[in-house]
Amino acid sequence: MALTSKIALYNPAWPLQFLADKSLIASAFGDELVAIHHVGSTSVPGLAAKPEIDVLIEVRDHCNVSARDEVLKDLGYVRGSDLSEGHYFYRRNVDGIRTHKLHVCSRDHISITEMLGFRDLLRSDASIRQQYEALKLQLESSNTGGMAEYLDKKGPFITAALMNAGIHG
Repeated sequence: MALTSKIALYNPAWPLQFLADKSLIASAFGDELVAIHHVGSTSVPGLAAKPEIDVLIEVRDHCNVSARDEVLKDLGYVRGSDLSEGHYFYRRNVDGIRTHKLHVCSRDHISITEMLGFRDLLRSDASIRQQYEALKLQLESSNTGGMAEYLDKKGPFITAALMNAGIHG
């Protein structure tokens, strides 16, 4: 079972793709929007990644969900399963290819601390960045269970890196 995309060498266009869509994405959130962040591997210069832009959206509360879902649907996003209480997930595919993933979290959600912390750790520590890239490539080459397996097997590395850096949710 394949991943949603093949891992590719870092592309300096990824941050530009995030910026190009940021204001459109923001339009779905109105007054509940706190911040929008580029996260995930495409936000880390030099790191190979699945070419899918990860966006973390902090909201005050999840109060206008049905209206938000309609705006995001018009922008091509489909709501997936909630990843945890207060952490909603959306995806956008273009011509059958995953291009974006949105993580919408209520403020103070543990995922915000973890996603921003891991992104910043990868940006600042070349050794951890190289170890993480090697792990991702190894997991891609041995993957038989699709995205769930891939994410599950990356988890312990991410948790250990955050704990070693003193980053806790």
